[in-house]
Amino acid sequence: MRTGGRAFTLGCVQATVRGFDEVTRSGTVFLDDGTVLPFGAQAFDAGPLRLLRSGQRVRLVVTDGEITYITLSTFPVPG
Repeated sequence: MRTGGRAFTLGCVQATVRGFDEVTRSGTVFLDDGTVLPFGAQAFDAGPLRLLRSGQRVRLVVTDGEITYITLSTFPVPG
């Protein structure tokens, strides 16, 4: 996530899946404040999931302005 041109780290947060493309294994999520963040295949592949559905609650790790890990809200994150 970037504000004023600077990336920052949120750490582990929860969000809601906005959309997911099974072919590219990428998508977008809504943070609880309504902010939309994209995630790529690398973040999806880092976790144990096979697919996501719109509206599903997830836990993610945001590092240096990018989602680096995404999993279900009931699963732990590494670290």
